[in-house]
Amino acid sequence: MPKSSPRPGALRGRRRGLAGAAAAAVLASLLAACGSDDGGVPTLTWYINPDAGGQTEIASRCTDAAEGRYRIETATLPRDAAGQREQLVRRLAASDASIDIMSLDPPFIPEFAQAGFLAPVPDDVAERVTEDVVDSAIEGSTWDGELVAVPFWANTQILWYRKSVAEAAGLDMSQPVTWEQVIAAAQDQDKLIGVQGIRAEALTVWFNALIESAGGSIIAENSTDPEKIQLGLTSDAGVRATEVLREISTSGQTGPALSTANEDTTATGFESADGGFMVNYPFVYARALSAAEAGTLEASVPEDYGWALYPQVDEGTDSAPPYGGINLGVGAFSANVDFAYEATECITSTENQAYYFVHDGNPASDSAVYDDETVLEEFPMAPTIQQSLEQAAPRPQTPYYSEVSGGLQREYHPTSSVDPETTPQDATDFIEAVLRKEQLL
Repeated sequence: MPKSSPRPGALRGRRRGLAGAAAAAVLASLLAACGSDDGGVPTLTWYINPDAGGQTEIASRCTDAAEGRYRIETATLPRDAAGQREQLVRRLAASDASIDIMSLDPPFIPEFAQAGFLAPVPDDVAERVTEDVVDSAIEGSTWDGELVAVPFWANTQILWYRKSVAEAAGLDMSQPVTWEQVIAAAQDQDKLIGVQGIRAEALTVWFNALIESAGGSIIAENSTDPEKIQLGLTSDAGVRATEVLREISTSGQTGPALSTANEDTTATGFESADGGFMVNYPFVYARALSAAEAGTLEASVPEDYGWALYPQVDEGTDSAPPYGGINLGVGAFSANVDFAYEATECITSTENQAYYFVHDGNPASDSAVYDDETVLEEFPMAPTIQQSLEQAAPRPQTPYYSEVSGGLQREYHPTSSVDPETTPQDATDFIEAVLRKEQLL
């Protein structure tokens, strides 16, 4: 797991500062009108996803930077993304004014924006918080052509491989590789391919990367009217993605527990003597180093780790790796919207994103962070992560994401049983019926 001891490092960020001077002057004039909990100082509540303490530290830093104009307190959301969404939706549907800032999983942002739960991002703020930000994080913060959230940290999956296995199989990892090549190398050496086949969000992440890499999308034509959404599962790219999903799942190299495999279990398999290849998030590197330092994993194991871009579906066509992470929404019912947006600029400053990367192991959306020497020391694969984020494709941007993702998980699980000739159409029929409220997930 990510290390918990902070090492801020020599930060070389060149992006925006903590807040614009003009904005500060305007915000100061609003102080008397804002609610407060401590001697007239407004308190902003930031609802955070569970982490190793980095967000709480950043809240403290930004409270100090505010110099008494406001302070930030954190409240921790449930661990799983679905639970986070449910808690926030219930409270915002009741016009809860206590939600000033919230850490949002990108797939849920369109739903929140469409429902009117997010305060509009001021134009000047939007300009500053998107400077030097990777494209996938901007796309993941956008709905209906407008930036509706502030990019914070951005996650992606890369291809991890055991250098000894790739070398023995004769696979040149200095060049982009395809899924077909990964399967052949794993079969040649009889090693595991780590993929997440569990019936959960991880499966949607995997399939979305495959269909986007094949040149398609789960949603081909989007709409705010659920009955007008057109899915792309039966397109050539959707069929091709299903073929690759089946080829990997029936390769004989995924292990016996593919149908329940998640990010943690695949990391465990990759650490074992059977480890060969794996698509997973950057946390696996810090996890292996920590285990080696604790003596529960041979030091030679993480020394054998290599990394590369997510595998291509078709040779010569760039892959579209998964995009995830957290972006910041400001509650539409907050009494302190202006202060909240000033705080988001502090939270997502280059300095704080670099700190969060090193402290919690969560990659930055700000490309300037990838020049930081401490980041590069802790995460030598940082340039690969940055390139992956530039190529990454968000999951479907729709207010009906839960229905689309849940339907896909039902029809494409277990992945070893998918049929390119029938599964795309079956999934399309089911998801469309759910969107028409004719079926339940």
